[in-house]
Amino acid sequence: MLKPLSNRVVIKMLEKEETTKSGIILAGNAAEKPQIAEVIEVGPGAEVDGKLEKMLVKKGDKVVVNKYAGTEVKYEGVDYIIVKQDDILAIAE
Repeated sequence: MLKPLSNRVVIKMLEKEETTKSGIILAGNAAEKPQIAEVIEVGPGAEVDGKLEKMLVKKGDKVVVNKYAGTEVKYEGVDYIIVKQDDILAIAE
């Protein structure tokens, strides 16, 4: 498993399937990129002014991420994105 360092978070984008007006189903990669992801792993936090920054997300959370944030990584055949906690805009409840 990928273990993020510092204030980074490993996420997996949730697939979004859409149907056009004519009934054609668009797979997640053909439609606009969704912004909802699942948190897979969370780093320990970054040290700021000698104190450990608290991580606000946890494994399993559904989050809204900045559309163009992060680094895409393929690990063991699965696509993940590694983002900084600051690139996570909200937790979807």
